[in-house]
Amino acid sequence: MNRLFGAALGAVVAMPAAATAQETINLTVASSHPTAIPWVGMIQTHFMAETDRILEESGNYEIAWQEAFGGQLYGADATLTSVQDNITDIGWVFSYLEAARMPLSQVTAYTPFSTSNPVTQLEVMRELYENYDPFREEWEQYNVRLLGMTASDNYDVYTKTPIESIEELEGLRLSAPGPLGNWLRGIGANAVDGALTTFYTDIQTGVSDGAVTLALGALPASLYEVAPYISRVRIGTVFSGGVAINGDVWESLPGEVQEAMLEAGHHYSTAHAQDLVDREESAIEAMQESGADQNPPVTVSTLPQEERQRWVDALPDLAGEWAAQAEERGIPAREFLSAYLDGLRERGDAPARDWDQAD
Repeated sequence: MNRLFGAALGAVVAMPAAATAQETINLTVASSHPTAIPWVGMIQTHFMAETDRILEESGNYEIAWQEAFGGQLYGADATLTSVQDNITDIGWVFSYLEAARMPLSQVTAYTPFSTSNPVTQLEVMRELYENYDPFREEWEQYNVRLLGMTASDNYDVYTKTPIESIEELEGLRLSAPGPLGNWLRGIGANAVDGALTTFYTDIQTGVSDGAVTLALGALPASLYEVAPYISRVRIGTVFSGGVAINGDVWESLPGEVQEAMLEAGHHYSTAHAQDLVDREESAIEAMQESGADQNPPVTVSTLPQEERQRWVDALPDLAGEWAAQAEERGIPAREFLSAYLDGLRERGDAPARDWDQAD
């Protein structure tokens, strides 16, 4: 009996020792934008939470997250370098603002009217990151490893006056962010460089007559108050970057943790893309409801398909210009362009223009 009691006691004593064998890994996760921005908040609710859930299954590792969201460590102009230099272990990289250093990541900005579906777009971009070395190396040369991707909802046109044809855009000054001003070339409208933080005032003061922007940005910015005519053009969605980890930190992690983060990154990308689809329509409806009693009231219309195609056909060879500049730097942009568009086509999402075919 004594031997049995001793064996049982030994097993009880051994159990806490096994439970405390779990290794804790300390990681800082940060962003330039606040968690109120959906794809930043989803870093917490989807990427981090899913990583934790997966690791809990084996119980071998847990992560102690040190959160520094909302620009606590760096601003929007330093998202890449802050992960590169390990100012944060993990962070959202806004590759859209890194045109010079990350040219292939800009492909969606120069292929408008190619897809209106962020789910499809991120599937293609993820596949390219995993299988197309130049694209992956564009990120990894800066000592970062991309884990989960982000995109935008659709770009439409918000104006002071109703738009039913592309002739009615001629001569208008439309606010647009950076390279997306190129989408107005060929239709007679003039781009006014700006961002969501400037659009409202620019339209209100007459600097611009409207904006090329997103429902999920226009709603919180109350843009509909000064540009009540929303024309659903569906110019397209754009790849904007994603959640990335410092390369040295990545290499230091156990394989099990790496696999958990890769799976969580895919979960984050998929959920984020679907969230964009779901929330875009609700944002349009919310602007209609909020602006129903203003003068003039918010009016939502869809640009007729033939007019949309006329816009597509009037554009210069934006993708060709972008590719030519990149090729001069030895970057295989034309090959990447075709791979991106082929990925859309294979998923049944045919671009309105074959940007990979020279004019």
